[in-house]
Amino acid sequence: MHHLTFVFGLLGNIVSFMVFLAPLPTFYKIYQKKSSEGFQSIPYVIGLFSAMLMIYYAFLNPDPTLLITINSVGCFMHTVFICFYIFYASKKAKIQTMVMVFLLNICGLGLILVLTHFLSEGVARAHIVGRICLVFSLCVFVAPLCIVKQVIQTKSVEHMPFLVSLFLTLSAVMWFFYGLLRQDYNIAIPNVLGFTFGVAQMILYLIFKNKKKDEDVEQKLQGIETEMVKVIEETKIPDELKEQVIDVMKLSALVCSEIIPVVAQLTDPNNGLNNIDEINAVIKQAP
Repeated sequence: MHHLTFVFGLLGNIVSFMVFLAPLPTFYKIYQKKSSEGFQSIPYVIGLFSAMLMIYYAFLNPDPTLLITINSVGCFMHTVFICFYIFYASKKAKIQTMVMVFLLNICGLGLILVLTHFLSEGVARAHIVGRICLVFSLCVFVAPLCIVKQVIQTKSVEHMPFLVSLFLTLSAVMWFFYGLLRQDYNIAIPNVLGFTFGVAQMILYLIFKNKKKDEDVEQKLQGIETEMVKVIEETKIPDELKEQVIDVMKLSALVCSEIIPVVAQLTDPNNGLNNIDEINAVIKQAP
């Protein structure tokens, strides 16, 4: 039984490490945009608090190595992510994030350490800290619900990476069995909710992953059709060719995004195009 517990704890460490790495594409997007607008810092602030609290809880229990190692990594990674988020955040978001870090990770954790140290001891202290860990572990899994709400409202999964949800689900499975085999329900119980939310997020991702792309393509086609109608009216293309020209340009837009510069050239009043042959020549030059 001990060996099986160690296996699930080791697998939990490996998968949890992947969970901590999963937001890297998100922060690469933030770096490219030079802005963290649209992203939330709450999951990382709560994640940092939970990791710090779990390290304290691990020291109050026998055989704490596996809990200490992964939560130390979690503290480091969440700290890096929070600093990166603050660097690219708006002034309002910076203030909100720093206030949360101060109240939760400094004041909150300090208060828990002081109260549990002076008001309890031994097994009682471990039970109290364990219950607190349970509550905040649940909060770690509930925190992404604000992103889920945003996904449903915008029908876009841009701010809910699939890898984060996948590794979060796998991590919940590993740590559930680790806690169950150790008979430590403060670890096992939160991961039931973690598994449920992880699966729900992956289902949402599969539902909405193509919604935004479809809307963008539709808007692009509508814009091209509008521009082509103007071109047709200005160049006096015969009525029987109008629909054909529009359909060809819409199809070209789907195949090749470089068609937009061509449309811009066609709609330029100073382009010097005087007849349908010259227009066809410009279209043929499109990539």
